[in-house]
Amino acid sequence: MTYTATEMAKKLNISRSYLYYLKEKQVIDFDINDEGKVIWTEEVYNKLFEYIKKNQSESKASKKKPDYKTITINNRRYLGNKYKLLPFITKVVKKECTNINTVADIFAGTGSVASAFTDKKIITNDNMYSNYICHLAWFDSRPYSEEKVINIINEYNSITVTEDNYMSINFANTYFSLEDCRKIGYIREDIERKYIQGEINSRERALLITSLLYAMDKIANTCGHYDAYRQGARFERHLELAVPKPKANLNKNNICYNTDSNQLINEIEADLVYIDPPYNSRQYCDAYHLLENVARWEKPEVYGVARKMDRSSLKSDYCTQKATEVFEELIESVRARYILLSYNNMAEKGNERSNAKISDEDIMRILQKKGKVKIFSKKYKAFSTGKSDIKENQERLFLCECYDSGKEIIPSALNYTGGKFKLLPQLLPHFPKDVDKVVDLFCGGCNVGINLACNKVLFNDSNEHLIGLLNTFKKLTKEKIFDFVFTNIEKYNLSLVSKYGYKHYNCDSSSGLSSYNKKGYNKLRDDFNSRMKKDDEYYLMLYLLIVYSFNNQLRFNKKGEFNLPVGKRDFNSKMQEKLEAFLNRIKSGDYEFINTDFRNIPLDGYSDKSFFYVDPPYLITCATYNEQDGWTEKDEYDLLAYLEELDKRGIRFALSNVLESKGKKNHILYDWVAKNDKFKVIPLNYNYSNSNYHTKQRDSITKEVLIINY
Repeated sequence: MTYTATEMAKKLNISRSYLYYLKEKQVIDFDINDEGKVIWTEEVYNKLFEYIKKNQSESKASKKKPDYKTITINNRRYLGNKYKLLPFITKVVKKECTNINTVADIFAGTGSVASAFTDKKIITNDNMYSNYICHLAWFDSRPYSEEKVINIINEYNSITVTEDNYMSINFANTYFSLEDCRKIGYIREDIERKYIQGEINSRERALLITSLLYAMDKIANTCGHYDAYRQGARFERHLELAVPKPKANLNKNNICYNTDSNQLINEIEADLVYIDPPYNSRQYCDAYHLLENVARWEKPEVYGVARKMDRSSLKSDYCTQKATEVFEELIESVRARYILLSYNNMAEKGNERSNAKISDEDIMRILQKKGKVKIFSKKYKAFSTGKSDIKENQERLFLCECYDSGKEIIPSALNYTGGKFKLLPQLLPHFPKDVDKVVDLFCGGCNVGINLACNKVLFNDSNEHLIGLLNTFKKLTKEKIFDFVFTNIEKYNLSLVSKYGYKHYNCDSSSGLSSYNKKGYNKLRDDFNSRMKKDDEYYLMLYLLIVYSFNNQLRFNKKGEFNLPVGKRDFNSKMQEKLEAFLNRIKSGDYEFINTDFRNIPLDGYSDKSFFYVDPPYLITCATYNEQDGWTEKDEYDLLAYLEELDKRGIRFALSNVLESKGKKNHILYDWVAKNDKFKVIPLNYNYSNSNYHTKQRDSITKEVLIINY
């Protein structure tokens, strides 16, 4: 019999690394043929099968409790860790802040503060990859196999490694013993191999790396950081990995970043931004260089007694004389209703390296330009290397209630028929401000929902292609989306005027680009319509079709084929800016996109603090979404009954609709308004030029209204 090692491991329900481990321990032996496959004899197979069966039964019989240890997020030593301050921090937020749905922790460190807000949508960031990978383990909501993680960790704990590797060559008998260095290096290499070969997914990879980092930190020959190791110490404790236990029911919109906070702040928005920057000149990349090295696993050259790698790209300006300047830039760019800053009052009490880089006067000056500031303090034991005499150290929270959330009104990335972007100046002043969550019942291009003050929004639409595209936008990184678009513009030989100009394509802005793009566009459309699987690539191809199609619309025929002809424009600078702003917005908000009939959305869980925005297809108008009996009189009656039920429950709503259009009257809506005379009817003034270009009655009256029940 011949099998690949992977096939054999799967047949026996063990990992491939464990298979080779058993060979190394001479439990079994096997040869490999010229094709690279394992040659198995019946005797070897039976021996291995009985060995595994025996060990599993012995394990079950001898261990009533789980045969592994667990860890939680706080089981790690870290400078400035706020875990013990969480009751203080959460008490301030609960008492002083309202309607908090999204929390951004932009200097997250271990993630302990973010862990106190897992009932919200959380955004974490740290410039150190060793922290970021742990954030993915603790806060990423993507699924993973706990059983697989447990089995792999148990295997790692059982092995003895005798061969040298990057870790043992560079770090033996410094922070760890030779034995543990060999094991650390083997485990880290094996995690990466498993991930590359598809044996584990990205969440499982993060959990395993986190387990390794926490295990290293627990036995490290240091005083809590890796600036130096203790000379001549005995290595009495040895590496033992534990299984990370993230909280259950994490928000599926959580997002983790690994970048510079001052850059990220221009891309995100939140209800509350928590800021806990370095206070002094002690660089975190110096203190945790070894964990960073293992987490990244790029195997750089190390030097000096402390065996540090090049960390120049990780140095923080908040540890330098630039601290006040970069802090002011950060605060000016924050888009949030509340800013919560942690900064202690060490001032000149510590040694020079420990002195705070930003003065209280500068903190207050900078925050007070942004909003109203309150200060809360609590005595707190500071980290000391033993050279400082720090007394009455206080950790302070500066809470800034911003004058303006800074949430810019932006258009959708999609030119959806009937979009309300140009009507927003008339609509938004009528919408309630004290909202805990929103339902955008017929979201279309999402122009209204993404521009509401509330960041927790359920977007629904009956168009499955639209919702599929929006979910793809939310799921993929901005870099992946733009890379796909530009790569396929080149692949299909489409124009890109923003880069090459009109002359490059023998076209001009007045006549447009349709003559140049027609061939490539038709090829793109054919390839799209022939795809069977509606995956990420399918929806990104759909977006590219929309961009290059006539009037940038989303339209399918009865056969389910995208059928619009090529348009005059391309992925120009304005379109690129709209897409980037839209992606930033939907990744910041606690947004959910669903595709169902409005009648299927239950009202349980909504209260008088909630708000429904309702912009259905208009019964007496004709648009892409209203073709082929897309909206009937029955739908109209059912929707109005749905709104009456909202009102009975005390839930606020706003309905956009038309009473009259092109000589037609919506008698059903007229009668409903008359019956519910407590509702307020607000006339609106706008002409949808992109929706009625075929209309001959251009001057006919359209009575568009907003109907509210509050």
